[in-house]
Amino acid sequence: MSNRNIQLAVLDMAGTTVADGGLVLRAFDIAATAAGIETEGPERDRARRYVLDTMGQSKIAVFRALLGDEDRAQQGNLAFEAAYDALIDEVGVTPIPGAAQAIDALRTAGVKVTLTTGFSRGTQDRLLNALGWNDIADLTLAPSQAGRGRPYPDMVLTALLRLRIDAVDQVAVLGDTTSDIGSGLAAGARIVAGTLTGAHDKDQLRAAGATHVLPSVGEFAELILASRI
Repeated sequence: MSNRNIQLAVLDMAGTTVADGGLVLRAFDIAATAAGIETEGPERDRARRYVLDTMGQSKIAVFRALLGDEDRAQQGNLAFEAAYDALIDEVGVTPIPGAAQAIDALRTAGVKVTLTTGFSRGTQDRLLNALGWNDIADLTLAPSQAGRGRPYPDMVLTALLRLRIDAVDQVAVLGDTTSDIGSGLAAGARIVAGTLTGAHDKDQLRAAGATHVLPSVGEFAELILASRI
């Protein structure tokens, strides 16, 4: 039986622990053009809205839903990854203030930390390298390593299994999107928190079922550490 202490924290990257700065939307605009979506007009407007609504989900799944054709989806996804990687080099990326300290505090207290993403494994590695975060977490996961991306529970449950956590009620999830919330709830995590540093606002996160809505990852760490007995 679980001792009820949180033993695993599953944290999203862009918008949750990493400042996005609009790079996802900029990369999407480049990729959408490459995939043949008109640069202006109703089709582009619908595509942008869909990307905003599905923030946090696997990017290849987003392109499949938008384009309805596997070849175009793959083309769009490859263009997105290339554009995002170039923007990392051009603009740079920074952590959410206090994110590294929060992760360190959790791990020091014995809580294992997994960083997850909706990006490909290659793009996730680019982010980790750019931040110097290759050893910051116990585990890092992209959708391709778990089966399905958010809002499915696969990445959360894969982290639980790989890190040998005993029960889902020992897991806490944090993300900035409704997809993150859906993933945590589907996995049965005890804490499924939203953070206000990214794509979706308090009302959206609450409507998705977040157990907590917090200003940032720092408060998430405080919540977990205060709950440990």
